[in-house]
Amino acid sequence: MSRIVACALCLACIASSAHAAGTVANPLIDYAGFERIVASSKHEHESHRLDEDTFLALMREPGVIVLDARSEARYRLRHVKGAVNLPFTEFTADTLARIAPRKDAKILIYCNNNFRNSPEAFAEKAATASLNLSTWTSLKSYGYTNVYELGPLLPVDATRIPFEGDEVR
Repeated sequence: MSRIVACALCLACIASSAHAAGTVANPLIDYAGFERIVASSKHEHESHRLDEDTFLALMREPGVIVLDARSEARYRLRHVKGAVNLPFTEFTADTLARIAPRKDAKILIYCNNNFRNSPEAFAEKAATASLNLSTWTSLKSYGYTNVYELGPLLPVDATRIPFEGDEVR
C-alpha cells in the first residue's frame, strides 16, 4: 500500500512541477499575448473612456455599434436603447463579425459597473472583474481598433442615456 501511495505522490509532484514550469501547452491560450494587449493598449483605453455626454453624442452617430456583452437575461431586463447584445461568453471571430463586420467600426461598450440602482439588470462586479475590461481586451484581441467605453458610474434613474427592456416598461 505504501508503494502505491509513494507512486501517486511522485506522479502528483511531477504533474505539479510540470505545470509550475509552464510545460502544459495549449496553442489556444496565450497569457503572454493577453498581457501584451493589455499593456500596449493601456493609454488608448484611458483616452477612450467617455463621459455621459460624449457617449450619448457618439451613440447617435450613423454606423456606431453600442455593444452590450452582458448575459441575454440581464440584457432583456434593461439595456441601453439600441444596443446589440452579444454575451461575452459568445465572443468569437464569427459572432463579432456578424455585429461588426469592419474592424474599424466605432464600437461603444458599457457594463454592469456603469449603472447603479438596478441590481437585477446591472449586478455590480468586482472592479478588477468589470466586464468592460474583458470586453475591451477581447475586442482588441480580435483586431477591433475603434472601441470606446462608458466611463462613469451612473444612476439609472438620473442618467440621460435611454434604456429599454422589461424593467423599463
